[in-house]
Amino acid sequence: MSKTEREPRPLVWVGHIVLATTDIARANDYWVAAGMRPLENGDGFAILELRGGTHLVLLPSEADVSQGTPCPFDIMVEDVDEAHLRYEKLGFAPSEMSRGDIHDSFTMVDPSGYRVTVNSSHVSEQPV
Repeated sequence: MSKTEREPRPLVWVGHIVLATTDIARANDYWVAAGMRPLENGDGFAILELRGGTHLVLLPSEADVSQGTPCPFDIMVEDVDEAHLRYEKLGFAPSEMSRGDIHDSFTMVDPSGYRVTVNSSHVSEQPV
């Protein structure tokens, strides 16, 4: 039996997501405070790690994002109510909680102006 046949997790995952920002240092600090792991902070970029090995790559942009522009990705957390309280204490000004059939969620705006949706987890019971 090959390793692939024995692997209980899905065989693929998102490797990298990119977010353009006018202030990499400020965006890096924000996403670290939000719960990502800092990996590299170089000249003109930063790389942070999420669960599952996905990396957020922060790259420079000269274009300002309109306040509230939807972020090109969302994030999930184990305990959405606890995350809401934590982000409130950090001064992230999370929106009111929205209770849904699939996710409970709220939004917050990152330093670049992106409106980030934070969802409750609905990860399956299987290894991921």
